[in-house]
Amino acid sequence: MNKEALRYHEYPKPGKIEVVPTKKHVTQRDLSLAYSPGVAVPCLEIDKNPDDVYKYTAKSNLVGVISNGTAVLGLGNIGPLASKPVMEGKGLLFKIFADIDVFDIEVDATDIDKFIETVKAIAPTFGGINLEDIKAPEAFEIERRLKEELDIPVMHDDQHGTAIISAAALKNAVEIAGKKMNNVKLVVSGAGAAAVSCTKLYMRLGLKPENIVMCDSKGVIRADRTNLTKQKEQFATQRNLNTLEEAMVDADVFVGLSKGGIVSAKMLKTMAKDPIVFALANPDPEIDYDTATAARKDIIMGTGRSDYPNQINNVLGFPFIFRGALDVRATGINEEMKLAAVHAIADLAKESVPEQVNIVYDEVNLTFGKEYIIPKPFDPRLIYTIPPAIAKAAMDSGIAKNPITNWKKYKDDLMERLGSGNKLIRQLHNRAKSYKKRIVFAEADHLDVLKAAQIVHDERIGIPILMGDAEIINELKEEIGFTANVEIINPKDKAEKKRRFAFAEKYWQTRQRNGITLLAAQKIMRERNYFSAMMVNEGYADAMITGYSRNYSSIVKPMFELIGKQEGISRVAACNIMLTKKGPMFLADTTININPNTEQLANITQMTCNLVKLFGLQPNVAMLSFSNFGASSSKETQKVSEAVQYIHKNHPNVVVDGPVQADFVFNTDLLKEKFPFSKLNGKKGNVLIFPNLDSANITYKMMKELYQAESIGPIMLGFKKPVHILQLGASVDEMVNMAAIAAIDAQEKTKSRKK
Repeated sequence: MNKEALRYHEYPKPGKIEVVPTKKHVTQRDLSLAYSPGVAVPCLEIDKNPDDVYKYTAKSNLVGVISNGTAVLGLGNIGPLASKPVMEGKGLLFKIFADIDVFDIEVDATDIDKFIETVKAIAPTFGGINLEDIKAPEAFEIERRLKEELDIPVMHDDQHGTAIISAAALKNAVEIAGKKMNNVKLVVSGAGAAAVSCTKLYMRLGLKPENIVMCDSKGVIRADRTNLTKQKEQFATQRNLNTLEEAMVDADVFVGLSKGGIVSAKMLKTMAKDPIVFALANPDPEIDYDTATAARKDIIMGTGRSDYPNQINNVLGFPFIFRGALDVRATGINEEMKLAAVHAIADLAKESVPEQVNIVYDEVNLTFGKEYIIPKPFDPRLIYTIPPAIAKAAMDSGIAKNPITNWKKYKDDLMERLGSGNKLIRQLHNRAKSYKKRIVFAEADHLDVLKAAQIVHDERIGIPILMGDAEIINELKEEIGFTANVEIINPKDKAEKKRRFAFAEKYWQTRQRNGITLLAAQKIMRERNYFSAMMVNEGYADAMITGYSRNYSSIVKPMFELIGKQEGISRVAACNIMLTKKGPMFLADTTININPNTEQLANITQMTCNLVKLFGLQPNVAMLSFSNFGASSSKETQKVSEAVQYIHKNHPNVVVDGPVQADFVFNTDLLKEKFPFSKLNGKKGNVLIFPNLDSANITYKMMKELYQAESIGPIMLGFKKPVHILQLGASVDEMVNMAAIAAIDAQEKTKSRKK
């Protein structure tokens, strides 16, 4: 993992973020507008009206993530340079969750005045400032003064991010437990910036000061203790308590913001009925989930971890809080905005969960309750639920310089920001992990294939089975530091003779009338792809991926011979998912059917729609051609027209139309103007069905290379078993993504068999 983390940050270029131009810059005219002499015009406009800086520059969507590295994650005071990877990572999260651009700024200053002076001097660059990883008590003073002295949103996320998310969780947990906020007794472990901010926000929700006990490394913060900081003094208790263990007796709520392993099962058993426990220490919680839930069956438990229910994660808050604040040009982030975020997040957990979220987390139906008190980080509703609440609170409290008037348009704009298909990859991997499947890597004696298998193992996406020469594979494993004990199989080895002959017998029985002798079958089973496919067929593995080093057609043959088609499927097909700035696009058929007829096009469309639904997405299908809606009577367009008519008649609920040219699919205004009758009007086209293999294959490969659109696939559609064939020379990432697809395919086929 250590080596992998270093490789991730170093290659293909150092760091995690970059600056990308947003305007044309190809011609001399473009450059003269971008810089001299054209740039002087907006400069003069801004000089006349400073607010125009939001109109003519990136300030309106730019946040500074600023730190001095004095309290970095669980690493402590490691300084500004060592904190830079964390700040870049925060910038990445801002971008992928809320489409906010970031410059990370690491300041070499521990003196409060010097740090504040530096930040104030560079503040004109930004639309907002996210302070990060600054130790207490300095963090309190730094944030207070910057909020007073700057007219842009400033937030120390370590304080307020955790406070907002945990407050939303607490609000719902108290309701589920059947208690009242003004009656609950709270114990807080930790007295740093996050603990202080959390507790103050809980009080805004109705928690009474006399019901709060806060502990630091010396024990309970009591009124008779000396040398308390101003922040600790406000939470000093009059009660005769000394230790955390004593404080836990009859407590309703425990919130841990300290260090791992300090709470025991015995301590939990002394808490009140239906205890609420948020163990948020990073990386190890104050008490682990399994120990806590075993000790108290009535517990409502939250942690910072994604592998247990109720993950209290700052990413639910800061991207969307800044999104709303930036969009109304708020002059700050005030208490009203923080409370608006708390209520918006808490209320969202009570609403019906989109099927897309259930699928990602492999849940039948996530519903509000003890194991779902707060939305999941991958919930697509966050971006169009929280920012409007923040924006409205800013407007209502009088600090919005650019109030929103058209809320529907604003929500639509926010939904458009969901476009990045990279979220789909995170969802894929997360879902694959839910029920790990055994995946055969048929060419594991190639270095890149083995690297992909290592990631699949380390990320718990699946259980790899490595096919190939054990000596070569073990040498490569040593080279890349792949130390896990995973199964290695060489079909040619004597150890596999019995299984090889059994596979050959079964293969011969199905192919003996196609000219295959038993001896030939035994020889064929020495080939990895045949042997691997039989492993899947006979239940020794759940799925397989292959094709890295061999011609596509030679790989497809054993799959057709051994695996066979699903019931009701006339032709196998393939689909590539292209991850574009406009979101994931599903392209079919990209590898199998050279010139599909009307029936086959309809069949391909149905299978592709089923794939799209597998990801919890609504398929909106464009059946492409070189002409629009009957403008040409050629055979090519005629078969597309007939396929569309067939689907309209037999599957009226499917959103599909065509023949249509590709540009009309994406230019929705043009489509509405020229073809107002189209079923695609008002829909975001995400499925492209091509009239032949030439057009589909050429298109996806051009998109991949020219526009650096990441591709997942080709995903095989219609096979009875989960077998997936890579493109020759696929990248490591492509193989990992295909392994995740194979795992999900295996999960779905297992469910189908059980039905």
